[in-house]
Amino acid sequence: MPKKFFKRYLPDASRIKDIKALEFLGERLHSPNLWHLNRHSVARAFAIGLWAMYTPPLPWQQILAAALAFYFNANLPISVALVWITNPLTWVPMYYLAYKIGTLILGMPAFGFDRFAELFTIEKALELGTPLLVGCLVLMHVGALAGYFGVQCLWRRAVLHQRELRRFRDGALNTAILVRESHRTYRKFLEHRYKQRRQGRE
Repeated sequence: MPKKFFKRYLPDASRIKDIKALEFLGERLHSPNLWHLNRHSVARAFAIGLWAMYTPPLPWQQILAAALAFYFNANLPISVALVWITNPLTWVPMYYLAYKIGTLILGMPAFGFDRFAELFTIEKALELGTPLLVGCLVLMHVGALAGYFGVQCLWRRAVLHQRELRRFRDGALNTAILVRESHRTYRKFLEHRYKQRRQGRE
């Protein structure tokens, strides 16, 4: 199930609560709504995280993501964790992409990547002006929409897939389904049938 997947990879709750940038939430940081894992809370969290990651850099990204997660009842750990996609190792290529998109939209000449990498620092980012701002705004909104609807779609597909597997497990052997599934799924099917037979004998 999607819930198990996210639980496996989510950062520990204590680590999130210890982030100093989130101290402004106070007792609200312990609100159960911020820790729920369901289709809607995770979809909102992806929208928030992928939107906030192109805002001014850490720790402001974390603060903004946490505030939005609280306001929209989104999952806090996912919202905050996703802003780390932009980090000192990824800043240059990600902001160059934004800058390039901005210049294309505005019809302006653009630096090559090597020249951009030489010029770019977080402190001097604003000197790149309107092209970078426009590109960031575009990627923020595209990322938010893709994150929200992508999670909604994938979560729904995963739930329907699990229902199909349960029918497969409890029903007659269906080779059409079996061809699409992994060896692990088939092994679980055989284990389940073996248990059913043992219970029938008892």
